Amino acid sequence: MNKKVNTALFIIGATIGNIVVMVLLVFVGFVLLRLVLGPNANTQLATGLTLLVFFVAIAGSFFIYHQIVKLITKHVDMEKYFHPIFRPRKR
Repeated sequence: MNKKVNTALFIIGATIGNIVVMVLLVFVGFVLLRLVLGPNANTQLATGLTLLVFFVAIAGSFFIYHQIVKLITKHVDMEKYFHPIFRPRKR
């Protein structure tokens, strides 16, 4: 495989992995929310906390993704295996 194929596969795999982590964090957040609030929760409070869980899951999945990519780049020479996505502008 060449660098462009490696780059495309990495982007697809990283995107799918990031979505899976986000869904898991949302699920865990909803389960914890249900345990904390109980079945007779205030509707406005539950709605606000549900939005908070969703945004925390997005931020958490980004943080986990960033840490994994940082770990990979520390151990693997990315320029050797991947095509640069963004190139500097020609002036």
